[in-house]
Order: sequence, then C-alpha cells, then structure tokens
Amino acid sequence: MRKRWWLFIVAPVALAAFIFIGGEVVMHLWNWLAPMLFGWRQITFWQALGLLILCRILFGNFGGHGSRRPGMRMRMTHKMTEEERQKLRKEMFARCGFGEPSGETKEPV
Repeated sequence: MRKRWWLFIVAPVALAAFIFIGGEVVMHLWNWLAPMLFGWRQITFWQALGLLILCRILFGNFGGHGSRRPGMRMRMTHKMTEEERQKLRKEMFARCGFGEPSGETKEPV
C-alpha cells in the first residue's frame, strides 16, 4: 500500500476552504435576502459561520445518513396488513378528533 503522506497536507487545506466557502455563501445569501425581505441587519463572515454552526447543531445531520434510531427504517419499510392499516386509520382519526372514519360503520354491540 502506498503511503499517503500528502493527505495530511491536503485535508486541512480542503477543510479550511470548505469552511470558508460555507461561511461566505451563508453571509452573501443572508446579506442579499434578509435585509430586503425582513429589514434585518447585514452580518459579517464570523456571524455567518456561527449561524451555519448553529443550524448544524439545531437541525442535525446535513449528510443524509438516515435516522439514528435503528427501528425507524424498519417501521418505514414494513408492509402493513389490512387489519393494521384499519387499526392505524382508526387511531389517527381518534387522535385528530374526528371520531370514526366516514367510510366505516360501527359494529353492533
């Protein structure tokens, strides 16, 4: 395997360029839109970088690596039977305050 010593030089430079470009893009978009639309002040590069980091903290992963909860993917891909579908429909109608769905009739007790 070849030695990849050059990665130790290229990686920090690429990371710095990525951070610089991200901050510049956020700053220019903010300064172009926010003052005109909302009457807010313009921001500096460092404020834009802080805003970018804050959004990353609040809204999570921008990389699209999926949910961190392991069962979520299984629940999303699980095919429901007709009974499960009817039960879910009844629960959702009840949660939303609509009572029974309009297409179904109650069974006599």
